[in-house]
Amino acid sequence: MSPAEGMEMGGMKMSGREDGKGSGRRLFPVGALLAALLSLAVSCGMGAAAPIRDVASRFAEERPVAWGMDLPGILRRASVEDRVVALTFDACGGARRGRDDYDRRLISFLESEGIPATLFLNLRWIRAHPRTARALAGNPLFEIGNHGAEHRPLSVSGRRAYGIRGTASAAEAVEEVEANIGPIMAMTGRRPLFFRSGTAHYDDVALRILEALGCRAAGFSVNGDEGGTLSAGAVRRRLLSVRPGDIVLCHMNRPASGTAEGIRQAVPELLRRGFRFVTLEELLSLERGRSPGSPNR
Repeated sequence: MSPAEGMEMGGMKMSGREDGKGSGRRLFPVGALLAALLSLAVSCGMGAAAPIRDVASRFAEERPVAWGMDLPGILRRASVEDRVVALTFDACGGARRGRDDYDRRLISFLESEGIPATLFLNLRWIRAHPRTARALAGNPLFEIGNHGAEHRPLSVSGRRAYGIRGTASAAEAVEEVEANIGPIMAMTGRRPLFFRSGTAHYDDVALRILEALGCRAAGFSVNGDEGGTLSAGAVRRRLLSVRPGDIVLCHMNRPASGTAEGIRQAVPELLRRGFRFVTLEELLSLERGRSPGSPNR
């Protein structure tokens, strides 16, 4: 990646004006700008680039022996005493053939009700929605997770899941993770804690690569919307089946699906049952016995 490409940061210009319209609005606060420059230094072979290359070379000859969505090392749920649930939403790719791929109704509901969530943004989606991605990253309700660069299963052998070819080597796995770090850091000012691969499939070597990169593999215990294909009633029923410590997977890039309405129906009932919604980071802090924080509405 050239310095000029790096300054674009995945399609988000680093100039002081937005989209050339002369609004005068700064795209990045100073802290985020510094994070973007740090990421640029990494991508251009400075600073932490050597350790990243070392990770790829360290695992280059490793061969996987396990594959799936429930391997050891994947965060699928937490053992907690509190009645808490983590809602997570994937944004899987950019708009195609004019199709809208941002569920505004879903996000508006979470915002209006003060419901925290972890949003896993894919690099293609960030590039297609730079303003929206920045707004979401700036909202304290939401934690931003890494959903990869090309939405591929994380593998070192090219193994497929749901017809999608996985990364085919340790180097490709590292690239799938790291290529989306800079754009996220530019928006949030910090490296994302959690990574969820496209399709949420991993092999055991890829999980060790993630650990070496300082990332936690995110899975799920409740598949809330089957990739944004379920009706509102089905989404509601799945959410109402949750237990304390569950991680719910839904999608925020399928506005024509039943996801938003199903969430809207289920959340008030779960609140009446005494559940509280948390980000993945808070869920882990509760599992480790830290402060439970304040309740939702």
